[in-house]
Amino acid sequence: MAKLHVETTINGESTEILVDPQQSLLETLRDGLMLTGAKEGCNDGNCGACTVIMDGRTVNSCLVLGAEAQDADITTIEGLATPRGLHPLQQAFLENAALQCGICTPGFLISSKSLLDSNPNPSEEEVRFWLAGNLCRCTGYDKIVRAVLDAAKEMKAGN
Repeated sequence: MAKLHVETTINGESTEILVDPQQSLLETLRDGLMLTGAKEGCNDGNCGACTVIMDGRTVNSCLVLGAEAQDADITTIEGLATPRGLHPLQQAFLENAALQCGICTPGFLISSKSLLDSNPNPSEEEVRFWLAGNLCRCTGYDKIVRAVLDAAKEMKAGN
């Protein structure tokens, strides 16, 4: 089967890659581009471990074809931190011990970023609702919710 030439932007950088027509975006990111932050959890869209932001929307990269990345703007977990340091969400997750095994963490961070991009001052209920598509079997959810709320405060203060 012939591979498809895909031009996309990932974490702010123009990228070109050849993908198999049936290859998922998750496989494209992990195997083709060595961006291994998005995790393969369930591979059927239920756990959120593979969440990325694609054209301003969170998507489960296991359910999107790599070819659909053509002309898209994609943010992965690798795009959160900068050379100056961690993103406030990453820092808040560390400070609140909102991670353990790490399989779900990239998906939670990307989903949280998407939430704070659209609603910089969410309520606890809004955070819980927004993160309902991300599953964690280690930490429970309270520490994660607290981390998102703390990051929102930090970002609002301009830190």
